Amino acid sequence: MDNRKKLLIAGILTLIAAGIGFGVRGGLLGIWAGQYGFTMTELGQITGGGLVGFGVVILFAGFLIDVIGYKKLLMAALVCHVVSAAMLFMATPVFNASGKDAVYAILYWSMFIFAVGNGICEAVINPLTATLFPDQKTHYLNILHAGWPAGLVLGGLIVFASSIVAWEILMAAFLIPVLIYGFIVLTETFPQTAAQGGNISYGGMIGRLIGPFFLILLLAHACVGYVELGTDSWINKITGSILNSESTGTTLFIYTSLLMTILRFFAGPIVHRISSLGLLLVSAVIGACGLYLISIGTNVGFMFLAASVYAVGKTFLWPTMLGVLGERYPNSATVGMAIMGCVGMLSAGLLGGPGIGYKQDYYASQQLEQAAPETFERVKAPNENQFLVFPAITGLDGAKSKMIQDSGAAIEADRELAGEDWDDPKYEELRKQYTWWETNKEFAVVDSEPVSVATLYGSRMALRVTALVPCTMAVLYLILLVGFKAPKHENEELVAELEAEAPA
Repeated sequence: MDNRKKLLIAGILTLIAAGIGFGVRGGLLGIWAGQYGFTMTELGQITGGGLVGFGVVILFAGFLIDVIGYKKLLMAALVCHVVSAAMLFMATPVFNASGKDAVYAILYWSMFIFAVGNGICEAVINPLTATLFPDQKTHYLNILHAGWPAGLVLGGLIVFASSIVAWEILMAAFLIPVLIYGFIVLTETFPQTAAQGGNISYGGMIGRLIGPFFLILLLAHACVGYVELGTDSWINKITGSILNSESTGTTLFIYTSLLMTILRFFAGPIVHRISSLGLLLVSAVIGACGLYLISIGTNVGFMFLAASVYAVGKTFLWPTMLGVLGERYPNSATVGMAIMGCVGMLSAGLLGGPGIGYKQDYYASQQLEQAAPETFERVKAPNENQFLVFPAITGLDGAKSKMIQDSGAAIEADRELAGEDWDDPKYEELRKQYTWWETNKEFAVVDSEPVSVATLYGSRMALRVTALVPCTMAVLYLILLVGFKAPKHENEELVAELEAEAPA
């Protein structure tokens, strides 16, 4: 098609929009914790909602592509993105009127709807790109997915304005690329899918996918979702905690995302030398090393080195997994990529985001309760959190921790700003925080250091445990390399079937 570069640009813009939303959200976790009193587990659940919706809708939209078509689905994504942005501006008024649980629901569902839009886009753009560039699938899928880290770079830069611009406006910045891709979608013509062209049926697509190779790919992609997107939900907050500087954590995030953007344009030559599965194996090993190095970092120089290793490790994972699928099952790409994307996003949303948040709460609260039990009793959250089958834990209350760290400066400023309206119902939650501060501020000097130490310990241990996930991926890729050496391509199987059915 003459317009295939325009359609590729539209696909890249959808990922830039998703990356901006994801990157800004990651930089706002500390603000949300301090403003609304969320624990790390609750923040992980909110970020997880922004991935669960992504995963569910990828699968659903993947099966609708051949019925509805690429264009109409992308228009539906446009609507979801706009609705999600509108919901963000309700968060603070809802918190002031109805409290923490209500604002949790608003943020969760805003992230969920945003993710639905992203999921529709992901379901469309992967098979679309494979269709537009059939002879260079892995290369152009990596170029397509350069839009994701490019969006993360922009999101990270936007976060720097959080001290002077309301977080709601910063979060809604993703609407700029949304409107541009929307214009392209409305004005351009899209190709037919394989099923619309009559090349293969749904049953044929699914039938060709069934087998051990695809099942192992799915398991590996679940790990990719956990370690890439789950970790990226937290990485700038965690590195900021390790270096005791949120701005440095955000700078590291921008740097690694920029490095990923550049590297993804070179996937083709690398794959030509070591194969797609070889690239995945090397990437998994490098990624595990990078996570461990970040967990033991102590200064800016070392952290930049560790973050570079981690960035190189994760750069090629997601798009190259899709490339492997597209190369092995070209006629099943629409359904196969939808299933794979669903598994990866569900893993990131249900396991990665909440799991890493839970690990931070688990290790931080455990360390603080042992080292300073009286401090723990003062700053612990009022509720327990649980993750899967792991034991319920009581994390540290984000608002209380912030008040201790800034000696109540923020809450005192809120009290002064409210003035004579302080008794208004809309300030109920802030009054609760202020009452706690008035009761416990005498202990702030004593509590500050143990809270900081416990939070840092939780961050380090969460990354250290997460490093085991890419180790598992490396084993799976090795199994695919050794157990499925020189696999028969599905086109070869199709030719063999036709030859067998042909009359003698």
